Amino acid sequence: MASNLHEERLDTVVQYLLESGAARVLDLGCGPGELLQRLAQQPQFTRLVGIDIDPTILHEARLSLGLGIPHPADRVQVRYGSFEEADCELTDFDAAALVETIEHIDPRRLTRVELAVFGKMHPRTVLVTTPNQEFNILYGMLPHQMRHPGHHFEWNRARFQQWAQGIAARNGYEVHFIAIGPADPLRGSSTQMARFIISA
Repeated sequence: MASNLHEERLDTVVQYLLESGAARVLDLGCGPGELLQRLAQQPQFTRLVGIDIDPTILHEARLSLGLGIPHPADRVQVRYGSFEEADCELTDFDAAALVETIEHIDPRRLTRVELAVFGKMHPRTVLVTTPNQEFNILYGMLPHQMRHPGHHFEWNRARFQQWAQGIAARNGYEVHFIAIGPADPLRGSSTQMARFIISA
């Protein structure tokens, strides 16, 4: 969809990560590294790790971030991995971002994502963005048409909130919802975001 929405989405995620006070951040499903590029410009973030399952796109990310041969001490790292698996090296982070990634997961595997990210990695803050299916008609799309051929689903606001509230209740988080992009009075905004924070 519109590139300015993409920019607003990334800027919103950066804003909320800054507000969280996080120093160590995971970008789960980092793609070509656009969020990592923005985060790297902020001195607050002392360790940034992006993971993705696509080796080609990881190569793009390394090039765009100017990364050389990986070293454990590097402030910014990208690595092959899946956020369906609980990697013991990814458990000591303050925050995690899943930006337009969950809709690329088979819904039957979302429980694995929950167990890995919210159960095992358990960062203090987790930000999840995903398309709002209700908004698609305003893009001239047909019913049940999806925004990207790689999407397994696109949820309306009620379904997304139900999913997020269940995760929060099961894993010791509270969750708040943020609309990203121009708002329609009936259909909400194009992008919806859940902000999970560990309950006090």
